[in-house]
Amino acid sequence: MTRTIVESKTKTATIGFDEPFCVIGERINPTGRKKLAAELEAGDFSTVEKDALAQVAAGATVLDVNAGVVYNSNPNPNETEPPLMVEILKLVQGLVDVPLCIDSSVPGALEAGLEVCEGRPLLNSVTGEEERLEQILPLVKKYNVPVVAISNDDTGISEDPDVRFAVAKKIVERAADHGIPAHDIVVDPLVMPVGAMATAGVQVFTLVRKLREELGVNTTCGASNISFGLPNRHGINNAFLPMAMGAGMTSAIMNPVALPVTQKRIAEKKAEVAAAGVVLPDGMDDETFVTLFGLGSTQSKPGKEMEAIRAANFLTDNDPHGAEWIRFNKPPAAPGEEAGGRRGRAGGRRRRA
Repeated sequence: MTRTIVESKTKTATIGFDEPFCVIGERINPTGRKKLAAELEAGDFSTVEKDALAQVAAGATVLDVNAGVVYNSNPNPNETEPPLMVEILKLVQGLVDVPLCIDSSVPGALEAGLEVCEGRPLLNSVTGEEERLEQILPLVKKYNVPVVAISNDDTGISEDPDVRFAVAKKIVERAADHGIPAHDIVVDPLVMPVGAMATAGVQVFTLVRKLREELGVNTTCGASNISFGLPNRHGINNAFLPMAMGAGMTSAIMNPVALPVTQKRIAEKKAEVAAAGVVLPDGMDDETFVTLFGLGSTQSKPGKEMEAIRAANFLTDNDPHGAEWIRFNKPPAAPGEEAGGRRGRAGGRRRRA
């Protein structure tokens, strides 16, 4: 069976057909996050720290690190991104001990990251574009790392799944020319938004099966792309991920965290409740309030997508005896109790001398 090995200094994540689904946390990425981009340009890494810890706590197997900030002071990413990538990687691997995925469109940032990243990171990414193949495949070989292969080339992103398969095959073959084995290629077949293309889901499931059966490669995707522009995106993602797993997909780049409810949303809901004439008990805390009204939580917790993935792992026999599913659904220990439910030593029976 095909296995792609990704490592930190002391931990190994295995992406494989007979392995639990690999969740690659996507949140350390300033794309579309103006606040994070501004923080990074100012040298403030507090959000990066929070996102790294929260994603691992939520169950991310690997963390994707993207440093693609376009500085107001210097719009040239070839100059700004490599040192920023190095700084973020050093910070993250000092906080959490999970393998990392170095994510950049700037070859210099990829190589700078490879030089400082401990273990065996995943490189994100190479495409079928000739220039990109010539730049990235030698790095993959030199540093002996696995790489994400995105199924687009110099003609762009095709809506035809057969064309996307042909691009993936081309990348695998070109990698072989460099001595890079197929098990070190993780193909992203490109997920289209189902709101714009009704066959997007069916296309991906068909492509994943074909990539597995004919090329023998592992696969990944940007999972949230499938629900782009639609209401209740989590509902679509929750259905898509287990279906993709059933088709043979072995990893996804995604957000594993259910983000906390903001104070603004809590205030808005309290105003709605008051306007409806509902009287709340005195002293009700915010966590109780948001739970009561189905808003989520004031704390970062594993998202519903993680619940769907863990259930699918159990159903596909990639969670022996359901141990992870049981652990995931076990209520947190009450104050003063151990994980096993027994009282801690202070509140329990004294040991005899």
